[in-house]
Amino acid sequence: MGRFGGTGKPVTARIRGHRDEGAAARSDAELLAAHVAGDRYAFEELVNRHHGQLRRLAFLTSHHHEDADDAVQDALLSAHRTAASFRHDSAVSSWLYRIVVNACLDRVRRSRHQHTASEHELDHFTHLRDPAGDPAPRVATTIVVERALMQLPLEQRAAVVAVDMQGYSVAETALLLGVAEGTVKSRCSRARHKLAGLLQYFEADERQHTPSAVGRSDSC
Repeated sequence: MGRFGGTGKPVTARIRGHRDEGAAARSDAELLAAHVAGDRYAFEELVNRHHGQLRRLAFLTSHHHEDADDAVQDALLSAHRTAASFRHDSAVSSWLYRIVVNACLDRVRRSRHQHTASEHELDHFTHLRDPAGDPAPRVATTIVVERALMQLPLEQRAAVVAVDMQGYSVAETALLLGVAEGTVKSRCSRARHKLAGLLQYFEADERQHTPSAVGRSDSC
């Protein structure tokens, strides 16, 4: 498991060493089509382009570090094998997102980990969001938000991450999660209501234990 193509090396270990020099100029759809047509490195370049964000999405959905890594690997293997079935009726990134989220949901439902993410884990995934600027206030704010996210029920968390953090529309999120649009709306509504209370609690706790955080402006 975790191997693509014929070299026998894990995908993430081979991407940089065998990058197609023309791949940087190709779109996601072109890379996927090239993979289907037999380009042995096109899928690896596509993975390289999105891997960090997919890992972060998996972590936010599963809130378990090992489950997130395993789910991404499962999802990428599935995408590699089923690429020919992609109908190009949505963005390739949306297709990958859907496969990753579904892999996370399957794993969490099977394992039912009750894991609380550490600040070290949240810090790691925070840097995948925005590496620029002073990290201290950004890390503190993101830890508060993501601590709150981890308290949400699985289905609510997946919906609100897609809509509020990834910018997908309700209709797109419904397709991603395989549920009705009304279900997405209700899950997001319940999630936002619960998050509002959790954010107040966690922000107060953060200020109490981090004197330097007093006075910073956090927003959801």
